[in-house]
Amino acid sequence: MVAKTFQGLEDVLRDELIDLGAENVELGLRMVTFEGDNELMYRANLCCRTALRILKPIVKFTADSTDELYDQVRDLDWEQFMSVDSTFAIDSTVNSAEFTHSKFVTYRVKDGIADHFNDKYGRRPSIRLTGADVQLNVHISDNRVTISLDSSGEPLSKRGYRVEQTEAPINEVLAAGIIMKTGWRGDSDFVDPMCGSGTFLIEAALIAGNINPGIYREHFAFEKWQDFDQELFEEIYNDDSAEREFAYKIYGGDISPEAVAIARKNIKSARVEDMVELQCKSVTEWTDNSPEGIMVTNPPYGERLRPDNINLLYRSIGSTLKTYFQGWHAWIIGFKDEQFAEIGLKPSVKIPLHNGSLECSLREYVMFDGKYSDFRAEGGSVSNPDARKEQGPKKVRHISDDDWEKQAKKFNSGKGFSDDRKKKKSFNRDDRKRSYDSVPKGRYSNDDDDDFDGFQPVGRADSRQRRDGYGYERRNDRPSYGKPARQGYGRPDRKDRADSGDRKPFKKERGDDNFKRERRIQESQGYNPANSRGPRLPESSETIINPVHMRQRKGWKKREEED
Repeated sequence: MVAKTFQGLEDVLRDELIDLGAENVELGLRMVTFEGDNELMYRANLCCRTALRILKPIVKFTADSTDELYDQVRDLDWEQFMSVDSTFAIDSTVNSAEFTHSKFVTYRVKDGIADHFNDKYGRRPSIRLTGADVQLNVHISDNRVTISLDSSGEPLSKRGYRVEQTEAPINEVLAAGIIMKTGWRGDSDFVDPMCGSGTFLIEAALIAGNINPGIYREHFAFEKWQDFDQELFEEIYNDDSAEREFAYKIYGGDISPEAVAIARKNIKSARVEDMVELQCKSVTEWTDNSPEGIMVTNPPYGERLRPDNINLLYRSIGSTLKTYFQGWHAWIIGFKDEQFAEIGLKPSVKIPLHNGSLECSLREYVMFDGKYSDFRAEGGSVSNPDARKEQGPKKVRHISDDDWEKQAKKFNSGKGFSDDRKKKKSFNRDDRKRSYDSVPKGRYSNDDDDDFDGFQPVGRADSRQRRDGYGYERRNDRPSYGKPARQGYGRPDRKDRADSGDRKPFKKERGDDNFKRERRIQESQGYNPANSRGPRLPESSETIINPVHMRQRKGWKKREEED
């Protein structure tokens, strides 16, 4: 399985998974791979504080084109994961020279799944953009394709306790990861003097009480899977034996009364108000503090929140720390080095982190009383060697193509591929450059997909003919869109039209009466002599064949209410 996270939090997520009992845990870039059963997958979704989503790979293969991707997806035994009555959604992540557009990858995977069911049952599952029964994740690196079931659904950062938020709230997963990087586990007081909507305060309370962050969520995607074990999940969900008492206090504050009010609502929603104390005051008013503790805060960067004088704000943070937080460890996440310089303190460690699209830095400041020389003489140190070990980008092991093929073959055993599809062979198909002009008009059909405007041709020719001997046309049992095709009516090639004999050629002499008479007839039928594009079909017979626009599905709520 694969657990996704933010860059810089991979080591924290690794430790969480090991504590849950995961095996063969390996770090990657913004992810951690591990092995385990369904029980571990349930626990990872419910308990991991730094995971964004938990993916369960179902197939791995190589593909050098979107057509080959389509064929591989179509050959998979999808009945293992969904039924023809299921709804599904697809999320694609692509980093490849062969596949340049993630949305087109999504379309081709959707087509492969739909045609797999159409071939067997004459109908197909429906796309549903939100709340689908099965959510798929497609990851392509170069020509290596991994298709996974998303067991989480909505990102796990959406805990479910946030009822309101300020203008620039920090992500819950990032907040929990920062706290866990400090090493704090509820063994001292905790302070956030610029709490905003209270994310650090709530995540600190969950850590201190060892409360699972997933208990607030209404559902996970795996609850709709065919093999979902409801009894096992309810047993895991209701087990609070690991929760513990918190002997200290979590303090939060903000200069904005509105922010304090929002934080109070969120804290009450998370049911941790007995652990958190809120005050409305500026950072310079934090003068009465316990002898030691942990401060974690996220000051404004000047990007979305713009204080009147941001340099003065950082300067006041530094002076407050030096004067009133002696004996504390202060952790500050910021964006610009010049703002950190205004604090006027030497950080013991710098950890690169991403906050959204911003490349930020998490810095620790060890506060002490008196001069630094006296502090060092007494054996004190501001260094943090344990934190330094986890700095820097993670090295991702890149296996060779042959090794990846072997791993994919081993992984795919029993996944529904026939033996000849597992072997590497040349790819050939006859519709790589197909022309819609050669397809009879009456064979265009609604794609039977409420999520996409437009229509697609019924037949998708490829190198494999249908076993029933009909060759090109795969969906000849489906009703055509619009008026039924009449016998002999269609869109033959130009050569066929010329040889058919049922239409007289134009005479080129402008003065010829027959030519003028035919021109008048054609103008009355929609012919436009200004662009000389030939006669046009009436609007009732026009067919749209380019399915690029998506429209909002209507009637879900109505159908759900009826159900």
